[in-house]
Amino acid sequence: MIRRFRPCMACLVLATALFALASPVRSEPSVLVEVTSLRKGSLPRIVTAYGRVDASSSARRTVMAPLSAVVDEVYVRPGEQVAKDAPLMRLVPGPKTAASYAQANSALHVASQLVDRTRKMVEQHLATGQQLADADKSLSDARATLTALQAQGAGGPDVLRAPFDAIVTGLSISPGAIVTEGSVLADLARRDGLVLKVGVIPASVQPIAPGNEVSITPIGERVFVGKVLSRGSVVDLTTGLVAVEISLPPGKGLPGEMAEAAITTGEVRGYVVPHEAILVDDLGKPYVVQAVNMIARKVAVRVLGADEGADVIDGQLDIAAPVVLAGNHQLDDGMKVRLADPKGTAAQ
Repeated sequence: MIRRFRPCMACLVLATALFALASPVRSEPSVLVEVTSLRKGSLPRIVTAYGRVDASSSARRTVMAPLSAVVDEVYVRPGEQVAKDAPLMRLVPGPKTAASYAQANSALHVASQLVDRTRKMVEQHLATGQQLADADKSLSDARATLTALQAQGAGGPDVLRAPFDAIVTGLSISPGAIVTEGSVLADLARRDGLVLKVGVIPASVQPIAPGNEVSITPIGERVFVGKVLSRGSVVDLTTGLVAVEISLPPGKGLPGEMAEAAITTGEVRGYVVPHEAILVDDLGKPYVVQAVNMIARKVAVRVLGADEGADVIDGQLDIAAPVVLAGNHQLDDGMKVRLADPKGTAAQ
């Protein structure tokens, strides 16, 4: 029985060896990926805000009626650009103003006669020097009153003119209107005094400072550059935002035009990676996948800033290991990776 068993055992061993040679060798699965080198760098820290073009407070001028008058002619329209000294409107004295001017003329004539008469009486010792001084003062007061009325246009039609190169931002009257002294007639804005007024949420306003560079993008136009002129220190109760004024290049922007402002307040330093390298786990926390010796390793990160398709991140990263881009969402810790580059080098 022993002799029969040995040949059978030899056949079984041989068959097992042949089956093992004929069976395919199983290998661990791997994922084809693209990677990029991890590098330190920085991106600008950006605060984005929205607003509209308007005149700065120092560039505004309100044209008011110098006296009670009737609007005879209006030469401008809202939104019109006018040169310095261009006519805005023509006023003619109203009945009340005309009466005041006539009274001032009469008072000047009477005061002048009184001075002449009092001077002769002094020479004849019929009046005192104090009486002559009083008459001189009455004449001076009457002359000052008439001069003031003439300067205001009470002596006849008066044309109000633009005090500087301006844009007519508002017009409050029309021909034939009767206006009183101090009535608002028009609002003007300096053409070189336009700014972009934006609102920033209080949590983001602290880093903003005068002189910060701003990338301005009006709707439908190309980007141009301005600078922060001022930053408010109070929250607007209507909007809940803090006001920031931004300069505009000459000739850019129209009053009322909307625009986006990207305010650069500094820079954020860390590891700079393409945006596609950032993934989010089931808890909403960001992470990246690194290829450490061709083995996938998930690394939790903090996103410190982003700009134009790149992100600045921080975390327990291996500076020598590349970061996986394409294919990273297929990877779990410990999985093998294969590089899409046949040379096996990280894509830069």
